[in-house]
Formats: sequence, structure tokens, C-alpha cells
Amino acid sequence: MKLLYFAWVRERVGLAEEEAEAPAGVGTVAELIDWLRGRGPEYEHAFEAGPAIRAAIDKRHARPDAPIAGAREIAFFPPMTGG
Repeated sequence: MKLLYFAWVRERVGLAEEEAEAPAGVGTVAELIDWLRGRGPEYEHAFEAGPAIRAAIDKRHARPDAPIAGAREIAFFPPMTGG
């Protein structure tokens, strides 16, 4: 699947996008974030906000417990504030 990173998540990871295959046992957005955090210090830093990081699966907002099976694209972005 394609992983997309936006705003300060992108800056901290050092990539705008990448192709990755989550290992067996990683079935939700939250589990994917946990797995990504273990990929290195840049990912740990990017995802240190844990549940505050927002995700979209195939361009639709997704909750942390959303399944990722069959996803073609998962995007991660920091929480947004409005004004």
C-alpha cells in the first residue's frame, strides 16, 4: 500500500510518500501507527502524538480502529485547528 505523510508528519519522517506492506497482525490504523513508530527514530518522532495523528484510508477519514485490509492508500496528517 502507499503511505502518504502530510505537514509535520512528512517533515519528521523525511518522506512525502512510500510503499510499504504491514506485517501480519497489523490490521487497524492504530496498529499501523504502532508498527511505523518502531521503524526508526524519525518515525517515532513523527508518530509520537499517537491517537492525535489523523488518517485517511483511500481518501476517506478513518478512525484508529478502522481496518486497513485492502487499502490502496493511507494518508497521515496532524490534527488541524480552525479559526
